[in-house]
Amino acid sequence: MGKRVRETERKYEADGRFEPPDLTGLPLVADSRDLGPAELDAVYFDTEDLRLAARNITLRRRTGGDDAGWHLKLPTTEADTRTEVHAPLGRATRTVPADLAAEVAVYTRGERLIPVVRLKNHRERRHLLDAAEEPLAEIAHDHVTAQLLGAGPENKAVAISWTEFEVELVGGEPALLDAVEQRLATAGVRRSDSPSKLARALGDRLTSAAVPPGPPDGIRTVGDAALAYLHEQLRAIIALDPEVRRAEPDSVHRMRVATRRARSALKTFRRELDRAVTDPVGAELKWLGEVLGTARDGEVVADRLELRLAELDPTLVDVPLRRRLAAQHSTAQGEAHDAVVRIMSRSHYFRVLEAVEALLADPPYLEGAKLPAVPGVERARPPRPPPAAQADGGRPGRRPRPRPGHGPARGAQGRQARPLLCGGRPAGARLPGEEAHRPDEGPPGVPR
Repeated sequence: MGKRVRETERKYEADGRFEPPDLTGLPLVADSRDLGPAELDAVYFDTEDLRLAARNITLRRRTGGDDAGWHLKLPTTEADTRTEVHAPLGRATRTVPADLAAEVAVYTRGERLIPVVRLKNHRERRHLLDAAEEPLAEIAHDHVTAQLLGAGPENKAVAISWTEFEVELVGGEPALLDAVEQRLATAGVRRSDSPSKLARALGDRLTSAAVPPGPPDGIRTVGDAALAYLHEQLRAIIALDPEVRRAEPDSVHRMRVATRRARSALKTFRRELDRAVTDPVGAELKWLGEVLGTARDGEVVADRLELRLAELDPTLVDVPLRRRLAAQHSTAQGEAHDAVVRIMSRSHYFRVLEAVEALLADPPYLEGAKLPAVPGVERARPPRPPPAAQADGGRPGRRPRPRPGHGPARGAQGRQARPLLCGGRPAGARLPGEEAHRPDEGPPGVPR
């Protein structure tokens, strides 16, 4: 598994010649240190239709400098910050390491990763230091030459060149970036319009790359509410895909929850979305939930076994017993996880994701979707019993039957209230006093 780090940096460019900015007197900066030049040579990989670059994801193999190797950069929700995953340089120059390929499999979906751009960069670096001579930030002045790769005639054009600056936090705080930016602006340097060197090199090729549409800008209608909620669940599934492949704790469970919520939402919004379109998608989501369930069941068994062991006399549960049980579970769980990952690497899984994306790109709205969305209405729900509780004389874990007057609204009154329960707040948000909904239920506040 590659090393993961957080990278916070800003990119700048200048129009023509400029004077180097004065960086003395910056907050907490006591001195600076010249690191000397570096010659960097990077080849960027993507699918032929640029699926990674279109999502602001970069994958490269770079030689030169003090961090030569494979670098995968993934966007985050934090400003100016990306997650960077490293892998050793290795001998292969055109084959992406398996760990990094798995990180982006949910986007590449079986398409080959090929070289698309080569960047050569003469970099001049300087560290800004604190009073203890520890680096706070690194300022890089890059002289870049880019060449498109591939067989197309557009890739035979003359290489393009430009200069830019990068300011990356090392041990400092984001406020230092603001202070440096002010100095750069005084010297005629402005924030770059391109999010990455790759994006600048690709130019018009990137603008034509297809990206699935995002959620609605606001929640004005019931249809908007349905779409926003489904987008939220799809984002969760896609974000959790690499975590499941890495066998991160609880990732299978959370991905399964998002899958079940999406399927339940399609049923919930049956008066707003055409079931002739949504039912086949719901069936595929059911299949995905069952696939994930094969690995999730092992996790549940392990949790229950741990609870049962805790109930026994400690003298009966010795270390060898625990080790033997742990080894047996680890083997079984590993086999279940491997089986799930194999299925998630096949075309059927990718087609499920594409089916949901297609539905969101062209929502099959019915007349009910045009109704205005207003703040939701809290609904009562009886408290859930603990898992091992005996209810109605039944088996452990069975829930009691709701008493009259309790539980979700039903009948004509519930149907009349339903259009009011679909929007007016961010998807997934709860009103004061509203209980968190169960994973197998639809959007909060919407009766099934």
